[in-house]
Amino acid sequence: QVQLVESGGGLVQPGGSLRLSCTGSGFTEDYYAIGWFRQAPGKGREGLSHIRRSDLSTFYADSAKGRFTISKDSGGNTVYLQLDHLKPEDTAVYYCAADLWGGTGWPPLAYDVWGQGTQVNVSS
Repeated sequence: QVQLVESGGGLVQPGGSLRLSCTGSGFTEDYYAIGWFRQAPGKGREGLSHIRRSDLSTFYADSAKGRFTISKDSGGNTVYLQLDHLKPEDTAVYYCAADLWGGTGWPPLAYDVWGQGTQVNVSS
């Protein structure tokens, strides 16, 4: 059974940085892509960034461009999301998700497995 665990969230001051980690386990085959999403209180889920395992292609939503960086550890199953120049409006629960087989386009339109999320609070 595939599982994803996020970590690295916490409280940070405006302008600060955090690095979120998404570690996967239970993969029986190589997954297709990992995506990072967030959901702020009272708002819908927002896609931030995606990385494709085979060629490390990346995609960023407009809200993530220039401040967030997605990366993958070499040879492992951990994907990172570096959050820089954080703003209070970045406060949200951040989730990662795995697209196991692809086939829905790029970036993926559907994800198969979701983590439970990690809370990021940006406040002075």
